Amino acid sequence: MFAVLKTGGKQYKVQAGDVLRVEKLAADAGDTIQFDEVLMLGGDAPVVGAPLVDGAAVKAEVIEQIKGEKLIHFVKRRRKHSSKRTKGHRQKLTLVRITEILASGATKAAPKAAAKAKAAPAAEAAAGSDDLTALTGVGPAAAKKLAEAGLTTFAQIAALSEDDIAGIEAIKVKPEWVEQAKELAKG
Repeated sequence: MFAVLKTGGKQYKVQAGDVLRVEKLAADAGDTIQFDEVLMLGGDAPVVGAPLVDGAAVKAEVIEQIKGEKLIHFVKRRRKHSSKRTKGHRQKLTLVRITEILASGATKAAPKAAAKAKAAPAAEAAAGSDDLTALTGVGPAAAKKLAEAGLTTFAQIAALSEDDIAGIEAIKVKPEWVEQAKELAKG
């Protein structure tokens, strides 16, 4: 069985086990992705979509993110005092291995559900935390390092002792941050 799918403005004829170089996709190596734009299914009973085959999908596993071969664009203008210009370009590509062709029963909501599942822990962490950038001298990068060290609220920073401050290796906590955090934790 084969399928003709569309991605990145191009069409590909694929079978299970094929390795493709497609335009860059937003996925990491090892992720499973699903192509929902299937134009045709072939095999014993071919199905041609109008323009897409309903319920059909192709599942693939991302192998890695790569760059294509270098393309040289050379421009030379004739005559005296002309100019020359050379530009190079390497297209970003994603290497995928086709794992399965689904003729029917493909879920359209699966990629969105996976994205929501990834976003949920970040949202929960943000809900129980204070805006640490309210402290003088704490910017977004320092707030991120404090969160990595487990400090997400003003009360946690206010409760730090000198020994605790010395034990934090991710970022150097300043004593004035502790004083400001005490005031902000009160209200």
